[in-house]
Amino acid sequence: MIIRNVFDELFVLEMANNHWGRLDRGLKIVSDFSQVVRFNNVRVAIKVQFRDVENFIHRDWRTRTDIRYIKKTLATELSNKDYATLLRAIRDGGCIPMATPFDEASVELCGLLDVPIIKLASSDINDWFLIEKIATLRKPVIASTGGSSMKDVDDLVTFFANRNIPLALNHCVSIYPSEYRDLEMNQIDFLRGRYPETTIGFSTHEYRDWSASLLIAYAKGARTFERHIDIDEGGVPVSPYCSQPHQIDAWFRAFHLAQEMCGGPGTAKRHCSQEENKYLDGLVRGVYARHDLPRGHVLRDEDLYLAIPLQAGQLSCRETMRGQVLTEDVKADGAVRIENIDSPYAHRKEMSQHIYARGF
Repeated sequence: MIIRNVFDELFVLEMANNHWGRLDRGLKIVSDFSQVVRFNNVRVAIKVQFRDVENFIHRDWRTRTDIRYIKKTLATELSNKDYATLLRAIRDGGCIPMATPFDEASVELCGLLDVPIIKLASSDINDWFLIEKIATLRKPVIASTGGSSMKDVDDLVTFFANRNIPLALNHCVSIYPSEYRDLEMNQIDFLRGRYPETTIGFSTHEYRDWSASLLIAYAKGARTFERHIDIDEGGVPVSPYCSQPHQIDAWFRAFHLAQEMCGGPGTAKRHCSQEENKYLDGLVRGVYARHDLPRGHVLRDEDLYLAIPLQAGQLSCRETMRGQVLTEDVKADGAVRIENIDSPYAHRKEMSQHIYARGF
C-alpha cells in the first residue's frame, strides 16, 4: 500500500544553488529558515541540488561560462563532504533533508547520504534514465510538472504506482519569476481529478505576494508546497522568485489561515458547532396555536401558524405537526410545546432535552 501522508502538509524550501558553493552560506540559510520553521510549527523539508559536476558538463564545454547554466553549475559546486554537513544541519534544525539529483551519480549520493525524499525537476520529468535510477532508491518522490505533456505525467504516475513508490505531483509553471496571470491554479483541480490517488502540490515562483496563492492552492486541495529560498547577505543579489525568511514566515502564516478558513477535510459533512447552532436557532420560527385547541385535538395545518421567537421547549418549523394529538389544551396564540403532543419527540429524553435547550 502506498503511504501518501508523507507528503501531506509538507513544505519544501528549495535552496537550489543559493549557497553559491560556500558551505558557510548554506549553513546560514539553513539556520535562518529553521528558526522560521520552529516559530510556525510546520513540517518542512529543505532541499538542495546534487550534480556530478565533473561529468554533468561535457569536458569540451566546461570553459563556456557565457552559458548561464554551465557558469552557475561550476560556480556553485560543493563537495560530497560539504553536502553531508549541510544535510546534517538540516536535520539538526528540525527539518527534513531533501535533494534534487540531476544525474545518476547524484542519485547514488542521495542513497549514500540517506536522503528521505527525492525531487524530480520539471526538466527531468521524461528523463527515463534518471527516473529509473531514482526508482531504485525506493524513496518517496515529488515531481514538478512544469512544461510537461499529459503523456509525460500519465507515464510518470503509472511508473511509480506500478512500483508502489509514493509520488506527489506539483502543479508548476516554469517561469522565473511568475506573474499572477502565469499561475494557472485551476490545474490543481485538473490534477486532483485525473490522479485521485496521488497527492497534488503547488510549486510557485511568483514574487508579488506570499499569501494569496497559498490560500487558493490549499482551498483547491494542494497539500504540499514549494518555494525557492535565499538570504540577503554577503552582497549576493536575491533573485525575485526567491523568498527570504520574513517572506516565508508570511507564507506559513497564510497556510495556518487557510487551514482555519477551510476547516476539516472535505470528505465528509462538517460538524456544526454549538455556537453556530445556537445562532441559527434564534432565527427559526416557532409553532403557535391559531385558535384555542382542546386536549385530544388532531392537529391540522389550519390550526397553527409559525412566528418568531422560538421559545424553549416549543416545537418549530423543523418538526412535523400534522396528525399529532394534543395531550392538553393550548390557548390561542400560545406556543405548542413538546409536552403538549403525543409524539415520539415527547418520549425521547435526548430529543426533549434538545428542544428545551434551544430558543428563548
